[in-house]
Amino acid sequence: MKKKHIVGLILIAIAIGIILITTGDASTYVGFDEAERISQQDPSQKVHVVGKLKKDEAGKIVGMIFNPALDANRLEFIVEDSLGRENQVVYSAPKPQDFEKSEKIVLVGSMKPDKIFYCDKILLKCPSKYQEGKISADSSASLEAKK
Repeated sequence: MKKKHIVGLILIAIAIGIILITTGDASTYVGFDEAERISQQDPSQKVHVVGKLKKDEAGKIVGMIFNPALDANRLEFIVEDSLGRENQVVYSAPKPQDFEKSEKIVLVGSMKPDKIFYCDKILLKCPSKYQEGKISADSSASLEAKK
C-alpha cells in the first residue's frame, strides 16, 4: 500500500471515532417518565425535558422556592411535561431573567433516585417576546383622529 492510502485510512478512522464520541454525548427529548427510566440505566446521561411551568390563576409559579439571601444558586419549581406529568425540578444556578414570564421551558439534566429532576441548564421559551403588538379598536380610532 502507498503511504497516501495509509494516511487516508487513518484520517477516516479518526473521523469515525470523533463522530462516535460526539453522538454518544448527545441528549434526547423525553418526558419525566422516560427521564426516570434512563437515569436508572445510566445516572450520568443528560436528557432534555420540554414542559411548562405550573402556575395558579394569578400567574404565580406554583411550588417555586427561591431565597437569594439564603442561597442564590438554588431554585426549585414544578414543571408539567408534554405528557402531563408534574415533577419537582431543582436548578443549582442563579434564577434566569424573565423566568416568571416564561411559558414553555426546556430543562437539560437528569432524574435522581429521589424522583427530583436536577437540571444543569434551562432554556426559556417566551412567545410574548415574539408576538407583534396588537392594535385595539381604541388605538386605531385615535390614529384616525390624528390624521
